[in-house]
This record gives sequence, structure tokens and C-alpha cells, in this order.
Amino acid sequence: MKDLVIIGGGPAGMSAAVAAYKSGVKNILIIERDEHLGGILMQCIHNGFGLHKFGEELTGPEYAWKYEKQVKELGISVKLNTMVLDITEDKIITATNSVDGVFQIKAKAIILAMGCRERSKGALNIAGSRPAGIFSAGTAQKFVNMKGYMPGKNVVILGSGDIGLIMARRMTQEGAKVHAVCELMPYSGGLARNIQQCLKDFDIPLKLSHTVVEIHGRERLSGVTIAKVDENRKPIEETKEYIECDTLLLSVGLIPENELSKSANIELSPVTGGAVVDQDRQTSVNGIFACGNVLHVHDLVDFVSEEAETAGVASAEYINGNLEQNACIDIKTDGKIRYTVPQKITAKKDVTVYFRVSDVYKNTTINVLADGGKIISKKKIKLAPGEMESISIKKELLENVKALELGLEV
Repeated sequence: MKDLVIIGGGPAGMSAAVAAYKSGVKNILIIERDEHLGGILMQCIHNGFGLHKFGEELTGPEYAWKYEKQVKELGISVKLNTMVLDITEDKIITATNSVDGVFQIKAKAIILAMGCRERSKGALNIAGSRPAGIFSAGTAQKFVNMKGYMPGKNVVILGSGDIGLIMARRMTQEGAKVHAVCELMPYSGGLARNIQQCLKDFDIPLKLSHTVVEIHGRERLSGVTIAKVDENRKPIEETKEYIECDTLLLSVGLIPENELSKSANIELSPVTGGAVVDQDRQTSVNGIFACGNVLHVHDLVDFVSEEAETAGVASAEYINGNLEQNACIDIKTDGKIRYTVPQKITAKKDVTVYFRVSDVYKNTTINVLADGGKIISKKKIKLAPGEMESISIKKELLENVKALELGLEV
């Protein structure tokens, strides 16, 4: 029997464990399927992490070590090389490893921190054969940064998510030629600073409203055909262009790892793919919390840690019987805002609502409506899908409110 079991030993899992421990819960277990803590950060050797959280610029492994060190100093139990197979609504966890075999643990509370995975080539339906040389951007990052292997020398990248942008720079630094980064949408999915530092600083072309329409080569990739797309995202025939290359990197989206959430009958958002949660990051199943990229894909790991602290503190309150729940206010969006986290408010407290927009909007106003009446307005010069935004709501504004809506006035 454990008070708290955390599934996932990346930045979210470790941060949640430290926060829960400092809130009085000592009987904690972190379960991690890899051979070390740190999660995806271990292959992110570039800097830029920790500016918000620690006020200094760190590499991914350095950021992870700050939390791993705390986990060790606090004596929090960790099971590495351990795969969780199933969780139930009554918080029974089934897991397996080479030492214990298949075993079960009963927990008073669970925090889901499994992170996310990359969308694969199979989801894209690109014409052509299946030659060697096609990698997800994250796989290529692991090969280059952790294994010392170069996937190829002439590269095209499909998708302008942050991992794709960072790998455009990384491959260039290692001597490869990145011919283009193609993005289906008319805007980039990455942070503005990454577009500047990873593409513009290295003269790598970013082709917006472009996609790969055909893959060439049999044993090894020999080239790709790209084309511009119209407003319906259909390729325009006369814009087709052949690029000779031996490597195609895919940075076409991240999917929260929620197979375990489904087994516990946790309600999932059709937009984020993660759990529907309240302000404490508690899911639809009492005592099961979610945080980090398993909940929704974040821009910065600093924000992952902050969210995980919220879940860690709340899980401790739940275990000690102090988690307040006395309201249920659903948060709706107007379409211009794609989604919010949290999706509902169940306690009378100050709440910060995080959200992403569905398009690029300039000179706009974010409005918060309570039962149809405007309670907050916030002007923004620019909003973009690649940047997560937030707005804070004081508890006094939520008195007797039954429904909230976030919308944009363009």
C-alpha cells in the first residue's frame, strides 16, 4: 500500500513527487519505464530550459538533475525499468519489471505523468514506398544527442513544431544540409524564439502552407516531392517541387500517452487528448490527478513543473482529506480558443486558466464571460497556436457562477 504513486519519472513526475513530499506525504513511489529518471529531457542537450523556474539557462539534463537530486535527497522511492500495464478506478496499479515480475500496488492517490509521444508517418498518408531514412524528429534527436549517430546528410523536415525546429539547427551543426522545413498550416507550430534561433540564424527556409506529397526511393530515401497547399490544405499541382534528400524528419504533432487513463475510465478531452481536469488537476476519477504533457502539450518544461506542483500539493490534500470541492463550473470556449486547462472549476479559489488559440490573431481581446456577463478583458497584440497563453481569475469573481466562457474579440 502506498499513499501516492506517480506514473512517469520525467520533469512532471519528479516535480509532483517533491511537491507532495513537502506537503506532508512521505509514502511515495515513482514508477518509470526507462532506465533513468528525467524523461525526454535527457536527450534535449540544447539550452533554454529553466529561465522561468530557476532564473538560469540550463540544458535538458541539467534541468532534470535539479529535480532528480531533490528526489534522492528526500528519499522518495523509485522503480526504474518498470512498465505500468493497468490502473483501475479504485487505484490498483498493475506493473511489471525483470526483478519483481508482474505485481500490483494499491494507492490512496495516483498522479499520471506519462508524457506524450510523437505522431508517426503512418498517420500522414503520404504517397510512396517505405524506404529507410524517415524518422520522427524526437527519434533523430535521440540518435544524434545520446547515441552519436547521424540519421543522414541531406534533410527535409515536415512540420514546424519545436522539436522539428530544434533538430533543423542540430542537424546543421553536425554538418548536414537542411533543405527546408515544410509546414502544412499558414503559421508555424513552434515558439517564435525557436524560429529565429533555429531557422533564421542558420538560413534554413521555412515553407508555410507546404507539405510533402510523395516519398521517393526504395531501399533508402532518395528525395521528396513537396507542394504548396490551398486554403483547404489540398496540394496545388503546379507548385510541386522535387528535393533530393536522404532523410525526412517528421515533426507533425505530439499525442498525450493516455492508454492507462482509458483503463481507469477517466474522461478525456477530444481536443487535447488528455484528461479533463479541474483547477487542482484532478481528473473525473477522484484521487487520480494528471499533469505535464500527458494532460496537454506544453511549450516550456518550466510550466510542466509548475503544473506538476499543483497536482502534487492537491494529491497531498486529497490523501489528508483536505481537498475542497464545493462547486462545479464548466469552462467553455468560443472556437477561436481551442481548449482550456482546467476545463472545470470545483473549488472556490483563485484559478489560472491556460489555453491555446486556433489561429494567429492580432490586436485582439481575451474576454472571460460568467453566465454571459463579461468579468475580465485582456488585450493582446498577437496570439498564435504555438504559444500557450493564460489568464488568472480571482475567486471573488466566481461567486454563484454556473458557467464560464473564454472567447476572443477580434
